Parts: sequence; C-alpha cells; structure tokens
Amino acid sequence: MPDRVRITDVSPRDGLQNEPGTIPTAHKARLVRALDASGVDEIEVTSFVSAKWLPQLGDAAELLGMLAATKPPGIVYSALVPNEQGMRAAIEVNERAARRVVDKVAVFTAASETFSKRNTNATIAETLRRFDPVIALARGKGLLVRGYISCAVECPFEGRIAPERVAHVAQALFDMGVDELDLGDTIGAAEPETINLLLHAIASRLGDRLWPMTTLHLHDTFGRAAECVREALQLGVRSFDGAVSGLGGCPYASTPGRRAPGNIDTERLVRVVLESGYSTGVNLDGLARAASVARSLPGMGGGAG
Repeated sequence: MPDRVRITDVSPRDGLQNEPGTIPTAHKARLVRALDASGVDEIEVTSFVSAKWLPQLGDAAELLGMLAATKPPGIVYSALVPNEQGMRAAIEVNERAARRVVDKVAVFTAASETFSKRNTNATIAETLRRFDPVIALARGKGLLVRGYISCAVECPFEGRIAPERVAHVAQALFDMGVDELDLGDTIGAAEPETINLLLHAIASRLGDRLWPMTTLHLHDTFGRAAECVREALQLGVRSFDGAVSGLGGCPYASTPGRRAPGNIDTERLVRVVLESGYSTGVNLDGLARAASVARSLPGMGGGAG
C-alpha cells in the first residue's frame, strides 16, 4: 500500500450547503483559492442542483467561471451532479472556459431506502438509473466520476445499516463504472469496529479493487472520526474527505438547540494521517489560513460544529 494519503476538502460544497445565510460568490471563490494554496489534492467546489431546492449553491456556474482563470495545475475540482441536467451544466462550464475547470463529477445515492426517498425523492434503484446518462456523458468528456453512498453506517430514520446492504450498492456503482466510491458516515455514528465491518463487507465483493478506489467521508458528531481514520488507514484506505474548520454536518443529526458537528476538520484529518506514519501533500500553515477564511465568510449562520 502507498504511504501517500489523498485529501479532499469538501467545505465549499458539503460545508456550506446547509448554512442559512447567503454567502456571496466572490467569498466562496476566496475560500476555494485559499484551499488551492493549502495543497489539498481535490476540492469539492459546488453542486449543480436546482437553486429552488438548494439556494446556497445556486451560483455553481458563476463560481466555477470565476475560478477558471486561477485554477492551479494538478489540483482536482469536483462538483456534485444530481442528474443529467446537472451533468450538462457542468460540461457547459468547461466549454465556456475553454479548459477543464470541473475534473470530476459526483453522483449520490444511499444505503437506506428511507433516507434516499427523503433526500432525493427516489428509491435507491431509481437513483442508480439516473446515473446511466450522467456516467455516459462524463465518459464522453473524459471526466472522472465519484459515487457517494450516504448512510454507510447508520441512518437517522432506519438506524444501523447492515454492511452487506452498503456492499450491494457499492457493487452496483462499481458495475456502472464509477471511478471512486465515497462512503459517507452521514450522521457521524461510526466507530472503528463498524468501519472495519463495513470495509470488509465491501472487500468481500470487490476484493483488492476496493482500496485504490475508496474514499471515507466522516462526520465528527460524537468525536470518533479520528479513531475511524486510524482504523481505515490500517485496513488500506488512502483517501479521505474533510472540511476546513469542521464545516458542514447533516441536518438530520441535529437536535433542537444543538446543531450537529460537521465533517472532520481537514486540519485534524491531516494531523491524524501524519501521526499514523503516512504523508500528504498538504501544508498545515496553508490549511490554517484557509480555515481562517472559512470562519470569516459573511452569511455564516452557526459557524463550525
């Protein structure tokens, strides 16, 4: 297994999408550029979803257009696309810029039928069928595809999810041709033992193909995300998501009077990776500056969790 660990910062998309305030596009661009300078491998910049459903990210095309001229070589910009319409909008950004601004698109499903229906108004099978034209368009344009699986450990409605159910969805995504599986601990319920069971269940289907294509997306609701990172590293995972300043958090994990903590803080994630004997391309001073930018964004409703 390689010693190098890949770090994706999802704060501009997953970190900001549930903020109640409106964050000006120029300030989002400032955050992305600060992350550029930190040395993370990938930035999940935005989502091509209807502004009616997610107004906080309704400026996806404008934001990426603003970033087109300053995107550094070597870094990957990704964007969530819920359907074929979103995929075509992402392609249009690249065509307008006459260069590749969006390098990777992400599709999302779940291992919980209830969560899938509430989050996407579709069953798991229906979400998978929506991906066929998205993946075909991405392939035609040479773009990578990430497949998110939400509720990979526990669902806020159904409770604990059997690892075999996650493995079934992972197999379906692999068969469809995604380049990367992103396993989401949506409400931050994971423990090292459940991460171990989850990864072994998927490996029993996909074998060694699992490790180079797997990313772990942890929320730090109960303060166990760092332990889960250590466990995943020991098992062979070499790619993780984080969000500067711990932005984000699934609204379903919140309770009255207590906002759920967000994604694992990228700085904390990187320190755990380094302490575990692995390397990253991230500059911690640069990451601290990006976190400062995130905390200073206008329109933030609750700060980091």
